[in-house]
Amino acid sequence: MKLIGKMKTNCVRIILLCLMTMGVGASAACSCTETGGPDAGQEPGSGGEEPGGGSQDGELHEGLLTPDMELELRDYFSDVLTAEFSDEIERFGDKSELELKYAEDNAGLVWKAWKDANDDFAEEKLIDIGPLSQGVSGRWSLPSGLEPSAVMPYYFGTKGVKPEEGWPLFLYMHGSGDKDGEWATGLTLCREFDDAPSLYFIPQIPNEGEWYRWWQKSKQYAWEKLLRLAFVLGEVNPDRVYFFGISEGGYGSQRLASFYADYLAGAGPMAGGEPLKNAPAENCANIAFSLRTGADDTGFGRNTLTGYTSEEFDRLEQKHPGLYVHNIELIPGYGHAINYYLTTPWLAGYERNPWPKYVCWENYEMDGRYRDGFHNIQVLERSNPDTSMRTVYEMTISGNVVNVSVQNVSYETTETMNGIEMKFSKTYSPVSSGRFRIYLNSHLVDLGQPVTVRVNGETAFEGMVEPRLDMMAESCALFGDPCRVFPCGVDIDMSVL
Repeated sequence: MKLIGKMKTNCVRIILLCLMTMGVGASAACSCTETGGPDAGQEPGSGGEEPGGGSQDGELHEGLLTPDMELELRDYFSDVLTAEFSDEIERFGDKSELELKYAEDNAGLVWKAWKDANDDFAEEKLIDIGPLSQGVSGRWSLPSGLEPSAVMPYYFGTKGVKPEEGWPLFLYMHGSGDKDGEWATGLTLCREFDDAPSLYFIPQIPNEGEWYRWWQKSKQYAWEKLLRLAFVLGEVNPDRVYFFGISEGGYGSQRLASFYADYLAGAGPMAGGEPLKNAPAENCANIAFSLRTGADDTGFGRNTLTGYTSEEFDRLEQKHPGLYVHNIELIPGYGHAINYYLTTPWLAGYERNPWPKYVCWENYEMDGRYRDGFHNIQVLERSNPDTSMRTVYEMTISGNVVNVSVQNVSYETTETMNGIEMKFSKTYSPVSSGRFRIYLNSHLVDLGQPVTVRVNGETAFEGMVEPRLDMMAESCALFGDPCRVFPCGVDIDMSVL
């Protein structure tokens, strides 16, 4: 976690390769590709050729991807986009080994292929960016298989002057009153929040009644589409994304903070309070988390649940100093209505570390759906037999040693209030099945030296990790994140440990 102004990650620098190959101006979406190698910073192809130029026969030319490889990547990414929201990312067939010193350049070419595939993909795009004060709106139709007759209108606009590194992106989720009134109120509030420069995405819930939940699968589809399109747009700083909301939007943003923490710099639910089973706090390492609730807000146990969340974040921060930054407050004398103007200025002071060396991921289903990746971990085959258990991956990197603990966890309810499960005990059990991948880059380990991966105390891998095209392609397809085009990966089979 870093305070804005003190230090910037490599995600906010502009890479010459992107400017040459994408034909765009200074854009944050170009800025997160892999760094390192003795030739970092030089023009690719050293002979003055265009990146990827030269050989057309599929072999690397001077260490760079060829046009044939780039075409293969675009075709692969197009297939991935066509199958969007499927349960599994298709494998990429080309396992060509790449030179480490060209990892940055090749990651830029992979990201360009991803951007090209997205640009060509037939779908409802984001509307053009304009001032939020103009109140210009667009709309997305959500898949009918996820929610019937679901059209999501949204405002999309800016406040202030665009930073060189790209716009900070705020997603605001409104409360559960009449959806037209709530959406209008949301626009008013977001215009007034003191967080400029900022870019806002302010959606309206598509349907009321049983569909009035921001965490349902249909909305997961919308958030993943938003992140994907915002990043390829090249106008957003991928290290400054914030989710927040009020009341029903508070519930939603707390759940989404845990589910999508690897994309976020911060999250700020207000006037909410979720049972921790619905939003495991462990997943929120490396983000800034704010939760503000009235001390007298007794509806659905919001004040009590906020207190339990505060206790858990305090415990985690004491155990992992600096990793669970939080500002959780029960506000004396207030009920459900509180001061909403303090959250976004606090969140805006933080940016994401896209390559943390400590990750804890309780991989839980939300509305029947799991994510397949989190930070630099990808699930290839699940270890939990069913939804009665969840798999917890805890990763710590020290030097070139990657230690991973993998366990299944089950919950038992220990406290209820008016039918709401409030508090739980957890039971952990060993894992003997399933497969997962640890992605690596030069921010996590020294790729020029041997790497050791230990899982549950056993050495699962020891040796050099070689940059490969399939690792770059599959990590790019999985995350759609310019900061996470990983050149290397280690696959772990729990059944053989």
